Amino acid sequence: MRLRNFGVRTKVTALLVSLVALWAFAAWVTLREGVNLLGATTVDSGAVQPSERLLAELQRERRLTLVSLGTGERGPDKLMRDQRARTDAAHKELVESATSATVQFAADAPLARRIDEALKTAEGIDAVRKGIDGGRSDRSRAADSYNQLIDSLYRMFDSVAALDDKEIAKDARTMLTISRASESLARADALAAGALAKGGFTPSEHTEFVQLTGFYHISLDQAAVQLPPEDAAAYNAWVKSRAVSQLRTLEQRIAQESDGMAPTVTSTEWRTATESARGALEKFIADGGDRLVDRAVPGAVGVILRLVLAGGLGLIAVVASIVLSITTTRQLLSQLQKLRDAAHELSDDRLPGVVERIGRGEDVDLAKEVPALDFGDDEIGQVGQAFNTVQHTAISVAAEQAELRRSIRDILLSLARRTQGLVHRQLTVLDVMERRETDPEELKELFRLDHLAIRMRRNAENLIVLSGSAPARTWRRSVPMVDVVRGALAEVEDYTRVTLMPMGDVVLVGRAVGDVIHLLAELIENAVSFSPPYTNVQVSGQLVANGYVIEIEDRGLGMKPEDLEAANERIADPPEFRITGTARLGLYVVSQLAKRHEIQVVLKASPYGGTTVVVLLPQELVQLDPTPEPQDGGRRERLPRRTTAVAAAATGAAGGMATGARPVTGENVRTLKPARPTPVPAPSPIPQPSRPITAVETQPETPAEPEQKPVTEFTSNGLPLRVPQANLAPALRDDTPTQPDFEEDDDERSPEEIRAMMGSLQSGTRLGRTEAAKMLDEQSGDEA
Repeated sequence: MRLRNFGVRTKVTALLVSLVALWAFAAWVTLREGVNLLGATTVDSGAVQPSERLLAELQRERRLTLVSLGTGERGPDKLMRDQRARTDAAHKELVESATSATVQFAADAPLARRIDEALKTAEGIDAVRKGIDGGRSDRSRAADSYNQLIDSLYRMFDSVAALDDKEIAKDARTMLTISRASESLARADALAAGALAKGGFTPSEHTEFVQLTGFYHISLDQAAVQLPPEDAAAYNAWVKSRAVSQLRTLEQRIAQESDGMAPTVTSTEWRTATESARGALEKFIADGGDRLVDRAVPGAVGVILRLVLAGGLGLIAVVASIVLSITTTRQLLSQLQKLRDAAHELSDDRLPGVVERIGRGEDVDLAKEVPALDFGDDEIGQVGQAFNTVQHTAISVAAEQAELRRSIRDILLSLARRTQGLVHRQLTVLDVMERRETDPEELKELFRLDHLAIRMRRNAENLIVLSGSAPARTWRRSVPMVDVVRGALAEVEDYTRVTLMPMGDVVLVGRAVGDVIHLLAELIENAVSFSPPYTNVQVSGQLVANGYVIEIEDRGLGMKPEDLEAANERIADPPEFRITGTARLGLYVVSQLAKRHEIQVVLKASPYGGTTVVVLLPQELVQLDPTPEPQDGGRRERLPRRTTAVAAAATGAAGGMATGARPVTGENVRTLKPARPTPVPAPSPIPQPSRPITAVETQPETPAEPEQKPVTEFTSNGLPLRVPQANLAPALRDDTPTQPDFEEDDDERSPEEIRAMMGSLQSGTRLGRTEAAKMLDEQSGDEA
């Protein structure tokens, strides 16, 4: 859990604890520095000095061993046995001293581990000796075995040199570098002694000798620069000594020898020069280590004195901090609690109510409803003032956003209403032009304009829905479901790709007709837009137990499961409309229309690879018995002529079924009574071969009835007697009830539509008289 989740008391307590811990840590670091310096003396006397003696004895034993192997002697001689005894004694002394309690306490974990490793490695000296005495090791293998024993000791020395005091640690590393250079000199000495005892160097031995001598010279020169003045003077004296000069001369002579040459240096010359030079170097290293330890002791004492002073003063500061923190925390908590209570009262009770009232457009007195917080001029008071600024800013922003939303809704509604009025006027003008036009090609273009105007009307209604209002298109009476779907098809651009399946003898109540048409048009438009142009979109409907289901299925690429889930969630629970959320306005419009009538809209994957939209209309929106007298006592209403005409043409062009077929018995649908059509006389429209004008077709009782050829009759004046719909295709005949609905005509038809109808009647009469005159002339010619 994070610290910010705790209270102020806990945080202050944690601060005080951390302060005490910091003081204790600082005291321990200071103390540890002194303890480390003092412990260095213990480690030096208990581990380093015994190790140095063991190191020197191992170097001597290695030299004697290589000389013995070079001369070819079998078994150790007295000199070798004495040397091995001295080496064993030094090893025993190291074990006893390094494993003592004082050394183990003074040594840290890395140093203790290196001491243990060195002791275990030194135990292998007996195995090395047995291999040499048994003749299983040559000079190279024997030298490597001793080198490994000596390297373990140097690894221990590396850990001893890791001190906290920078100057002492630096001098210790410098002295360790000189000691390693001394070991390189000892290895070169042993290698040369063995080779000279044998009578000459092998090529590999000569190369190794040159490398060892060069390495120790470079190491000594680099380390000499880092030595303190006193050690530097002693080192310079060693470098300028006669033994060192003689040793360098012999090294150069050996280095200049080539393969196969007899050695120019004798064993005696080499032993005399190296023993003197190496002895002086080892003494310099030992004296330098002693001087290093001597410098560490006063430093440790000074560290302890600083610890006493700093620790005491630090402890006093810690106690004072604790007292001051407790008193300050009490006052701070008291003011914070008051500020918290006042802030909660404002944020939980007053501020939400004020923002809600502002959103409804009410006038609010902010000084009275949201009083300012006053907690003085200190930091807490400044926090209260900042909170006042925040709440006033929040209220101002809420008011501005509410006013902006209202303004946007009003603008959308105003633009939509104006556009809707213009589109209605445009449709009226187009309707008059369509009734007056007789040219099929011109009439076809007028139909295209009519279709575009209908789609523009739907876009205007989208704006009305987005603004939160209801479109002006309403129906008072029920409308057949097939006409509802056709009305939706009339508002789709690529309506010829839609296949309309049988919808059944079902009607939709008038109050939902406009919104359902709009909803279906949005869904069908989406299905057509997101499917390949060579595929069809199928629309079907049927009665179910919970109402009426309309399925819209496309053969497109479909949607991802996560996209389907997001779309269904957006439709089921529509979010608040925002200006920035314009990516899928169609879904928002569908969700608002569906929510208005409790219609369920679900998108799912189609087995054909596309998407299927299931629209479930509740039972209260559909009527099961499409009789001339519906259940609500009203009459069935028809969609406007332009909508059904375009839709009928659309379904006919798409190969869809234009009739409303009855549902199949046994599918959760009760059996419906058949509606028996009766012909009724009506005014004859102008012949319009490219535009069907009927709205709804019913299922004929017998297939043979449409195929009967009409018989031409004449009036007493010789004019042909007009039979309604005699020249129309069977699928386009309108079998409506026998009596005209004068109330509907009075309510629905505008003066422009009545004038257009009378014009059509007059044009038809003139055309009929012309045809009758032609027929009379033909009859007269036959009689003559």
